[in-house]
Amino acid sequence: MTNKQTVFIIDDDEGIRDGLEMLLESMGQESRSFASGHDFLVAYEANMTGCLILDIRMPKMSGLEVQRKLKKLNCLIPIIFITGHGDIPMAVEAMRLGAIDFIRKPFNEHHLLERINEALEIDHIQDKQINNKHRDKYKHKIDLLSAREREVFDRVTDGSMNKVIAADFGISERTVEVHRSHVMEKLEVRTLAELVRIKIMYEQLD
Repeated sequence: MTNKQTVFIIDDDEGIRDGLEMLLESMGQESRSFASGHDFLVAYEANMTGCLILDIRMPKMSGLEVQRKLKKLNCLIPIIFITGHGDIPMAVEAMRLGAIDFIRKPFNEHHLLERINEALEIDHIQDKQINNKHRDKYKHKIDLLSAREREVFDRVTDGSMNKVIAADFGISERTVEVHRSHVMEKLEVRTLAELVRIKIMYEQLD
């Protein structure tokens, strides 16, 4: 990791922010906290590196809204969502938009730190990839997808669910799952979050 990597905390609960800052400080990890998504977006700069711990439910601007705005900015900072609510549809949407995890409060500190370290490593790798031949490698792999696989790739990384893709294409949901599996195998990824990040990098080549 580099010293420049920062864990950005966005939560309207001051107690949560303070607790996370103390936890990260005890690990020697730099952090910055914000009381709202708006405050973070005002401070956001394209060269920021690290990861984002983002509360899903906040007044005025939800965590998902913050995530969508960052996606439009082509921000690749990995996001870990935290929430006090077991809202599965929101979790699914967050993951489809590229979040690496969705952790319920009260969270296990050891588990959270593991996920933060993973997010920082993802960010570290991405930072290298964006500036070297890896983007070209993924472009080559994407260009090798069949026409149908490319359609499924585009729809999945835009957040469409398998059943919606199946209905739009007039094929079975199982067929969509097979195409999606082939796409992930060809691109050598294991998670939807990785797939979304590849799509973003590919778009930045245009």
